[in-house]
Amino acid sequence: MLYGSISPHIGNLSFLKELDLTNNSLTGEIPASFFNLSSLTDVYFSYNQLHGNLPRNLGISLPNLRTLDVAYNRFTGTVPPSLSNASSLVVLQLPSNNFTGTMPSMESSRNLMWLSIFNNSLGSGASSLQWLLIHYNNFGGSLPKQVANLSTGLEVLSLKGNRLSGGIPGEIQNLVSLQWLGKLQALQQLQLSYNSISGSIPSSIGNLTKLLGLYLSNNHLQGGIPAGIENCRNLMTLDISYNNLSGVIPSQIMSISSLSRLLNLSYNHFAGAIPVEVGSLTNLEDLDLSHNALSEEIPDSLGSCVAMEELHLQGNLLQGTIPSSIQSLKGIRILDVSSNNLSGQIPKFLEDIKELQLLNMSYNDFEDEVPLGGVFKNASIILLDGNRKLCGGLAELQLPSCSFRQHKKVLSHKLKIVISTISSLGFLTCIASCLLIFWIKKKGKPDTIPADDFQLQVSYHSLHKATDGFATTNLIGVGSFGSVYKGVLDMNEHSTTIAVKVFNLQRRGASKSFMAECAALKNIRHRNLVKVLTACSGVDHQGNDFKALVYEFLVNGSLEDWLHPVQSGDEPPRSLNFIQRLNISIDVAYAMNYLHHQCGTPIVHCDLKPSNVLLDEDLVGHVGDFGLARFLPSVADSSSTCEASSSIGIKGTVGYAPPEYGMGHEVSVQGDVYSYGVHLLEMFTGRKPTDEAFQEGFTIHRFVRTAISEKLVTELLDPVLLNELHIGGTTHNNTIPSSPKAEEILISILEIGVACSSDIPQERISMNEVVTRLVSSRKSFLDQSTRRRREVR
Repeated sequence: MLYGSISPHIGNLSFLKELDLTNNSLTGEIPASFFNLSSLTDVYFSYNQLHGNLPRNLGISLPNLRTLDVAYNRFTGTVPPSLSNASSLVVLQLPSNNFTGTMPSMESSRNLMWLSIFNNSLGSGASSLQWLLIHYNNFGGSLPKQVANLSTGLEVLSLKGNRLSGGIPGEIQNLVSLQWLGKLQALQQLQLSYNSISGSIPSSIGNLTKLLGLYLSNNHLQGGIPAGIENCRNLMTLDISYNNLSGVIPSQIMSISSLSRLLNLSYNHFAGAIPVEVGSLTNLEDLDLSHNALSEEIPDSLGSCVAMEELHLQGNLLQGTIPSSIQSLKGIRILDVSSNNLSGQIPKFLEDIKELQLLNMSYNDFEDEVPLGGVFKNASIILLDGNRKLCGGLAELQLPSCSFRQHKKVLSHKLKIVISTISSLGFLTCIASCLLIFWIKKKGKPDTIPADDFQLQVSYHSLHKATDGFATTNLIGVGSFGSVYKGVLDMNEHSTTIAVKVFNLQRRGASKSFMAECAALKNIRHRNLVKVLTACSGVDHQGNDFKALVYEFLVNGSLEDWLHPVQSGDEPPRSLNFIQRLNISIDVAYAMNYLHHQCGTPIVHCDLKPSNVLLDEDLVGHVGDFGLARFLPSVADSSSTCEASSSIGIKGTVGYAPPEYGMGHEVSVQGDVYSYGVHLLEMFTGRKPTDEAFQEGFTIHRFVRTAISEKLVTELLDPVLLNELHIGGTTHNNTIPSSPKAEEILISILEIGVACSSDIPQERISMNEVVTRLVSSRKSFLDQSTRRRREVR
């Protein structure tokens, strides 16, 4: 726990060979006298708060240097070019500083085994390398041909999070394939995620027989998975998610018995059946085949994957029932089969799987009674929305009773008989019925949105009663086009707490907003969207037009109230800790990703902000208020703009609306991404984009970007989070890992917000990438928390 600066008298230790000051709180610059100690061989300054430049002649003044580790500090300037002369150098660690310029050629460093320069602003060189880590920098263009000259002893190559494009490089040509990788026989880790690499995965990938981890996610790869990958017999992790890969999943990939950590093929275009050979992956912990176009039935052989902890099959076209073999997966924690075409009863054997923490079976065609034992005792961890034939279960699920369901079937059968009889009466009876319906409507009876759109039918009278006459004591919010009231509605023989959004039809645009919200909400379903129960369009007791939307009531109100609480009485203001903010941010990202990429026609929300994010009893985020939502015309081009709906007049909310809307540009998904970026920065800084500090072009985006570049994370954080965690010092509880890992995770999250809120729409990342990067940050956070608790014990 040393702090303060390093004494210049350290230069008097003329025989000093090794100095290790890792993991302290040292500040200031390294004294110039230190770099005159020619006897030095190993120097460790990592995990401090040192700053300044490293001297340009460092590689000459320290001729015996074998190790230089200055990771996780605040050093600036260029990497000393004289390091290219440090022929004894074995380890060079420079990550997570703010070095700029080019990387000196390490061509003469024949002994260099470990080079790590990730998380800098570097924008190029080594020959005996075993590790090359240059992820999360600003390297762009195609991978240079010199990469083919890397050491044949290379074990780890990590280039993720740069701006690489073009094909994966090939025979020293213009980089179109991956043939050069065949020479890297010792390669164990290959990280190329989060770039813009195109082309196909070459069959020569199978030459990397020592490969343990292959990470190609979040690129633009096309074609299929080469069968030769089965030769990678040591592969433990394969992640090729978020690409444009297609075709069937080759059975050969399922024969790699070493796959034990992760097989992630999600967010591609794979079709056909899940290979029955999947049962060979008996040691696999996490299988993610979600968001493809997989069809047919779930194979029985999945039950052989007895080590499975997470199984993600959502967002496909799977049919049939849940196979009974799934009951063999005793250790499974997450089972997600939502948004498929699965049918039949919910298997009772799911009650016996004790480790389940999340069971998502929503938006399928399951039917009959919901079990009551095991996981089904906890409504917060089961999701069954969108299965209209289910009944029973816990009261919190708000499903009809099974006796009601059976009664409804009998009524339906009788109704068919009645309809058949009425039809036989002929054309005149039909006309008479139509005239009768028309006459009833003319008498002023309130009408509702058709039952095909919203099943629950309500009238003005029932909403008036539910809210005590729209009493001010039940008023819970006021928006641009109306007010929101809390109410208790009697339905299906029990009472349900609801939120009623009553539109002020005297306000210009309110009626159009009502129709927009109905159009957007009637066909979309997602656990992170506010659930609309029904809509009412009719007349009030005075004969005036009345329009309202009825939502599920979320007990914890809006995110705005938690981020910027107003002190009331003696109660302490509500606040959110770090992991809660991160979870909610991921919830919102999932919702926006669904709207942009997964619900058929892309939907642009146009008004994303904390006040439009509502929190349920478990603080799960739900995006609401679709009054400004717009549909884009093409599913194929999610980046296109909506020519049918000009953004003129659709300004969203000041601070959250992207700058291009103010210049008359059409709405686009990139506009939502901008709003999300601002929202994410507000979550962790605690500052609104309209804060008085942000004036004359100085935005929350620029504030965070500048502070990150200067390594001033403590000046960014919401004071509530600073009380929870002191970056660079001690941790006040066991919830959050202490620095420097915490600082690294925080920076990675803030960098996502900065990337989303760029002034230039084309520079913003997609919600697909946002989801992946945030989930990765959360995993790092939870892993670090677990390690810290073990250390404390």
